[in-house]
Amino acid sequence: MYQYTDFDRQFVRLRAAQFRDQLERWQAGKLPEDEFRPLRLQNGWYVQRYAPMLRVAVPYGELSSRQLRVLAKIAREYDEPEAEVYKTAIETQGKLGSHKLPTHYAHFTTRQNVQYNWIPLAKSADVMDLLASVDMHGIQTSGNCIRNITSDERAGVAVDEVVDPRPYAEIMRQWSTLHPEFAFLPRKFKIAITGAAEDRAATGWHDVGLKLLKNDAGEIGFRVQVGGGMGRTPIVGTVLREFLPWQQIMNYLEAVIRVYNRYGRRDNIYKARIKILVKAEGQRYIDDVEAEYQQIVAHDGAPHTITQAEFDRVAASFVPPALAQRVYQSAEATEAALREQAADDVQFARWLQRNVAPHKNPALRAVTLSFKRLSQAPGDANADQLDTVAALADRFSAGEVRVTHDQNVLLPWVHAEDLHALWLAARAAGFASANVHLLTDMIACPGGDFCALANARSIPVAEAITERYQDLDELDDLGEIDLHISGCINSCGHHHSGHIGILGVDKDGKEWYQVTLAGSDGSDLSGPAQAGKVVGPSFSAAEVPDVIEAVLNTYRDTRNAGETFIDTLRRVGHDPFKAAANGARFKAEEVSA
Repeated sequence: MYQYTDFDRQFVRLRAAQFRDQLERWQAGKLPEDEFRPLRLQNGWYVQRYAPMLRVAVPYGELSSRQLRVLAKIAREYDEPEAEVYKTAIETQGKLGSHKLPTHYAHFTTRQNVQYNWIPLAKSADVMDLLASVDMHGIQTSGNCIRNITSDERAGVAVDEVVDPRPYAEIMRQWSTLHPEFAFLPRKFKIAITGAAEDRAATGWHDVGLKLLKNDAGEIGFRVQVGGGMGRTPIVGTVLREFLPWQQIMNYLEAVIRVYNRYGRRDNIYKARIKILVKAEGQRYIDDVEAEYQQIVAHDGAPHTITQAEFDRVAASFVPPALAQRVYQSAEATEAALREQAADDVQFARWLQRNVAPHKNPALRAVTLSFKRLSQAPGDANADQLDTVAALADRFSAGEVRVTHDQNVLLPWVHAEDLHALWLAARAAGFASANVHLLTDMIACPGGDFCALANARSIPVAEAITERYQDLDELDDLGEIDLHISGCINSCGHHHSGHIGILGVDKDGKEWYQVTLAGSDGSDLSGPAQAGKVVGPSFSAAEVPDVIEAVLNTYRDTRNAGETFIDTLRRVGHDPFKAAANGARFKAEEVSA
């Protein structure tokens, strides 16, 4: 993983010291609230429904075990609300029939960040100092700027990877951090990058999506998509360049964002994202970007051209892990041993199939630890669990983990010979559920339990569905299904891109849910990124599990042998599933009557 330089380290620590000064001046009444607010936001500090929320940046998803232990320390010692605040939250949630709100935990997000929901602002500077001590921060995880740059969690190890995207992502991170021209864009701006055949970074759904590839001459370049995004208007990005030489990507990004900064809407927050500008202007926007790019290259001297020397400098900071020295068995002997162990234990066999991925190094594997379990929100991890993951990383993955787009954690450097020992250790810790990419491996935002923007709660709905589908035999029979849940139209749970999407809506002050079908984040090799379609009127929370069951039963009844849920949907069409969903509602109404 990337090794911070002295400059990187000094930069982050000075930023933490600057934030402490800003906080103290605000506390003393010397810095007005309207001036302090953008400063705290630029360092990742929100104020949510009940308490502050901190978003910690995890560039392209990489974390060390040392960083994980500090994240655990923050959860254990700082993620605790003031007594009166927590009392109010519990009383409010109790009226809704909610579960107990958890404290002393962290939450992994779809954009590879880590969030905390209860840290008092009075302790925020101490937390920033702790983060800085392990090269972490919250810089630009909020505000109308270029946010944390995300990537494929298997970057650098995936067998389908054409080019490792991490050095490019790091160059972009350094370029975009505190960029003076782009600190106050019309709206937040998100970039994702991948270098693999399968798009595990959901690039089409980002303001800028970048895919590394090689042309027929073997030259490296980028396919550039612009204007993707979810929210009220779900749009998949438009391809502006099929192949842009890698050296020019920073100059081109400068043009893309400069045109957006110039013409993006600032009078309406709902129309301020770049996707609205691209959709409204179409070819005119593309032409303006091209003109701006030519100006930068031809007349400004192409100041952000990436030289080979600069690329080599950054790439050299991605130090390969010091793997334990051992005498390897042959690949055939290792595979034979795994087959024998799998034959003796069906649970281990399932885990190998679902949670273990091949690696560029044939002696290694990439292993996903599932953070999807009953009675715990998707992506949540308490302090003890974070420490346990750190210990597993040290023992099995050279001290490194990756946060995934699906809110799990991946160990990227596992010896194939250690898989059975890792499975035993992960099972003891509760991380070995063999459900990766199955129905219960769902994405969900914190929803109305924490977020002030949410119309409805996501977590109780996720828990109800998870509770109904605990049988791994049934999950295996259903096969790969992406279920995504958002508590509001802002789509933090990426419901638009789920094979099954659930959206919380407000009807007369009550919580209701829309269901969408046939969305895709682009990781499905059989089809491009696309938004799902609503299957009917909204449903109550109590009806949602029955609706999902009806949809899945329709899939069972109409699928061909070996056909996945999304492929059946695309072949059969929405009508049978829509009828089943609405039929489940009418049946529930008859029973209640």
